[in-house]
Amino acid sequence: MTKRSPFRYFKTSPEIIRLAVMMYIRFPLSLRNVEDLLHERGIDVSHETVRFWWNRFGPMFAAEIRRNRASRMRSHSNWQWHLDEVFVKINGEAHYLWRAVDHEGEVLESYVTKRRDRKSALKFLRKSMKRHGNPRVIVTDKLRSYGAAMKVIGNAPKQETGRWQNNRAENSHLPFRRRERAMLRFRQMRSLQKFVAVHSSVHNHFNQERHLYSRDNFKLNRAAALAEWRDLCAA
Repeated sequence: MTKRSPFRYFKTSPEIIRLAVMMYIRFPLSLRNVEDLLHERGIDVSHETVRFWWNRFGPMFAAEIRRNRASRMRSHSNWQWHLDEVFVKINGEAHYLWRAVDHEGEVLESYVTKRRDRKSALKFLRKSMKRHGNPRVIVTDKLRSYGAAMKVIGNAPKQETGRWQNNRAENSHLPFRRRERAMLRFRQMRSLQKFVAVHSSVHNHFNQERHLYSRDNFKLNRAAALAEWRDLCAA
């Protein structure tokens, strides 16, 4: 059976839609910034059109990226995880963004809650383990909610805490913080959850860790990632 294209009812070409969505998610740009950059390239669209494209196709692109990377992630993500939570304000009220990162910097799971108690930590851990399996080592900070949740699921012996051991998770918050400032924060908990899920998948896709290998290899990997992006949701 032939797969139906999700772009079939749109007059704009899929290449332009993919470009607009990539620019908005990948870079710390506002909707109006994306509109101006597209205008410089001769593409006249409104920032509200970019918003509609992002809401419609962002989750589709992220889901396809996760499917394509699922087998590769499962082969290396079960060694060591780093867990951390960060404060996020929604309409002036503090919420918590929980994040699981593996030892290579892949963002495995992002989850938003109103509290950071044992119940929230347990729900986050179960969601992460259901999707990505059971790691050998789990590195966390000294928040007691982690220890209480680990005892419930039987992972207490795997937990490690240390002063600098969790820098991998701390650094993973930086791209999100840059996007948060560009978006002037969030208005709804649901929109935050949706955005962090899509942003983490796109960040994983384009994160080439250029400091680990030569310029030539980086250029090859960057070109491969861009080519794979241009084929997302192709009929």
